[in-house]
Amino acid sequence: MTGATLAEIAKEAGVSVSTVSKVLHDRSDVSSKTRAKVQRLLERHGYLARHRAAAPALLRGGLIDFVINELDSPWAVELIRGAEEVLHGVGMGLVVSATHGRTRAARQWLDSLATRPTRGAILVVPELTTAQHEELRRLSLPFALVAPVDEPGPGVPWVGATNWPGGLAATRHLIALGHRRIAIISGPPRRLTSRARVDGYRSALEEAGLPFDPELVRYGDFTHDLAHRHALDLLALDRRPTAIFAGSDHQALGTFRAAATLGLRIPEDLSVVGFDDLPFADWVTPRLTTVRTPLADMTALAARMVLQLLAGEQPETTRVEVATELVVRESSGPPGGARPSAGSMSS
Repeated sequence: MTGATLAEIAKEAGVSVSTVSKVLHDRSDVSSKTRAKVQRLLERHGYLARHRAAAPALLRGGLIDFVINELDSPWAVELIRGAEEVLHGVGMGLVVSATHGRTRAARQWLDSLATRPTRGAILVVPELTTAQHEELRRLSLPFALVAPVDEPGPGVPWVGATNWPGGLAATRHLIALGHRRIAIISGPPRRLTSRARVDGYRSALEEAGLPFDPELVRYGDFTHDLAHRHALDLLALDRRPTAIFAGSDHQALGTFRAAATLGLRIPEDLSVVGFDDLPFADWVTPRLTTVRTPLADMTALAARMVLQLLAGEQPETTRVEVATELVVRESSGPPGGARPSAGSMSS
């Protein structure tokens, strides 16, 4: 196979595209056996030679813009880290801008592009408006989206995660532990990630023959404050849930706080599962069961897409979804029962 794409090499190696990308950029979190197998395939199909051939144009340096809604969270740190590692490897710098959800801030960022030597952009924003898209096209600025609010139009490069399988795995885990009344606190209903996680939750209930109860579904903003209020409401129901699946680790923290306020023990009185597996998930007490989202891998792939566009190449695919993984720790257990042993499984 001459001129094989990363996706084709990943399929032949029996691994994900993100794993091939990690090997290509010498990331440490790949087993030596997998690394050797992928490297052999990269060499055999001439991918490394093509990658090096494109490097001179990329190594001239320059800046890539990284635009994100908020900076004050470990979530943002992980996303920035993934893009920075890839760009550092080709001698490029990363300029980070936060819009804080304000249209004016996004407009100011767009206006500044013409005055700076920016060569591309990675956009971790809920959505790209038609006007913003047209402006980026007018400036001939390569860009890629990460975790967009909805699936972008044809030809727009974007990277997401397998949110539906993640929601399915989290809910299946709670059902397997014996829970029958399971609530969910998700993100904004307009966001693709929120809807997919709720759909996965609903599918797991239907699969187990359990009713979907709208009373047990709450939509928030992925932050702990609103999740705290939602959790208090849920736990005040006459038939309160014995488990809550939170759509983010921050929402899980809000649920922890609500349980503490009401004197409920986790997981003896209430099981909690989060989503993202941010570093603090392993620090809180009890340690948080959560769905791991490879955030750094997502932005690393988005950075690679932008670099490919800069080199005059088209990405192998304009849509990539990285795999999520359920990580079982101490915050989930049988209703009123003992804590499970730690472990993980892919979704």
